[in-house]
Amino acid sequence: MSTAWQRALRVATHKEPADLLLRGGRVVNVFTGEIDHANVAIVNGKIVGVGDYANAHQTIDLDGSFLAPSFIDGHIHMESSLLWVTEFARAVVPHGTGAVVTDPHEIANVAGLAGFEAFVTASEGLPVGIHFTVPSCVPASPFETAGAEMSTANIADALKNPQVVGLGEMMNFPGVLAGDIGIRAKLDAAAGRRIDGHAPGVTGRNLDAYALSGMTSDHESTGLEEGRQKLERGMMLMLREGSTEHNMLELLPLVTDQTYPRCCFASDDRDCSTLLYEGHLDATLRKAVAAGLDPVRAVRMATFNVADYWRLDRVGAVAPGYWANLVVLEDLTEFTVRQVFFQGDLAAENGKPSFETSADVPVVLRNTVNMKALEPAQLKLTPQVASQAVGITDGQIVTRLLGVDPKVQGDEAIVDLERDLLKLVCVERHHATGNVGVGYIQGFGLKRGALASSIAHDAHNIVAVGVNDADIQLAVETVAATQGGLAAVAEGELIAQMALPIAGILSDKSLEETAALYHQIEETARGLGSTLSSPFGLLAFMALSVIPEARVTDQGFVTL
Repeated sequence: MSTAWQRALRVATHKEPADLLLRGGRVVNVFTGEIDHANVAIVNGKIVGVGDYANAHQTIDLDGSFLAPSFIDGHIHMESSLLWVTEFARAVVPHGTGAVVTDPHEIANVAGLAGFEAFVTASEGLPVGIHFTVPSCVPASPFETAGAEMSTANIADALKNPQVVGLGEMMNFPGVLAGDIGIRAKLDAAAGRRIDGHAPGVTGRNLDAYALSGMTSDHESTGLEEGRQKLERGMMLMLREGSTEHNMLELLPLVTDQTYPRCCFASDDRDCSTLLYEGHLDATLRKAVAAGLDPVRAVRMATFNVADYWRLDRVGAVAPGYWANLVVLEDLTEFTVRQVFFQGDLAAENGKPSFETSADVPVVLRNTVNMKALEPAQLKLTPQVASQAVGITDGQIVTRLLGVDPKVQGDEAIVDLERDLLKLVCVERHHATGNVGVGYIQGFGLKRGALASSIAHDAHNIVAVGVNDADIQLAVETVAATQGGLAAVAEGELIAQMALPIAGILSDKSLEETAALYHQIEETARGLGSTLSSPFGLLAFMALSVIPEARVTDQGFVTL
């Protein structure tokens, strides 16, 4: 009896027709850096040969278009798209994405192991390879109150899942440097697996200590020297280009003839509006090539380099024995995607998915907001706390710790619009503890009203920024009342809101509906005076206690 392997051998040696032949394309060879005029023969979803193949049961003429491996995102949090898993697939596949490596620590911070398992289940059967790293820091640090915890035992269980490729970003680098035995136990549980790093601003001897602890990649570099030091220590350097973090162009000079095999692209966080209107890795490639990166090298960084690092089996190249996860491109400058194939089947064409999905959201991810009633007195800011402020920069999630002379009225510090000193508030929403943190923030630019969001990395409490207490309170209460979401308030009136009823961080609507709502509420925020390119996008990071230098969590003003 003939085996599938024997049939593939006969096709490879021109003795039988292929299942599918992609004819007349210019094949991007990520191994040699060349572009080959060749036909690609496919059997049972895998490539059996690249060359002068002519016979197949089905033939698609590529008319000189470029044929490349479909793109692979080296590190992303799917939750930051605001979309349920199936809608995320609809968002990224038409842009040429064939696989992602995702760290679902956002859902895990709300629902723990059950949230992680819900994501894994929802990803099965989709025409995109969704590979998982197990969240290592839930909660991210002791300075914020999450909805759940991923214990070492939880991590060990999750690592057994065949869709798991390693341990997720080790965000608690201060704990690593301090030799925390709990962190060591988590690292030991992942022995022999890739361990994703997360070390913003860490260099020199501290970077030596971090790297020797087992971390083998990093996506948090924002400057050349930091990125260079991470390359020197053997880390895979992930050049990040997300919706709120734009570090790729700054780091691009580090990609040289010597270093490019140790460099790849990562989104980290890319929201639904960006995905729909700008794209995914196709947009990153377009930007990188426009800045001078060789196109074939750029494709390799978005394909084989990622697959090689994460040990993804037989993806990331157009070569015999590799899965036919392929993208047909009109060019290697704009990276206009014509067709996308997943395991030999057409998954998208001309910007539209060729597959249907259905959302089956577990009950455990509904009704997750449990907030104690907020009292006006809890929003007061003392002059002592107000002697410092969170300083923000558009396009960056790192912040600056600012020393300020607060504007004081009676026994409290108040907003100072002339100096753009607004109130930043974080309210615990998982366990009804009543925790409320308050501090100053500078750089947001609001002139009126308040914004609130239950997307608040990583614990996902409710974070708000505003020019007066009454509007801040209304915005927070609006978010709580809809079991999570975004709200914009001005002069005591709700002017825009967006419900996120799945764990308080995801929409249950389609990609198109969610993107339209998100675009509208971001426009509303800018209409209140914010000077930021993505006001809600940046607000979501203002309680993240493991990113330097200052934050406000539900436990108060935090410095790092």
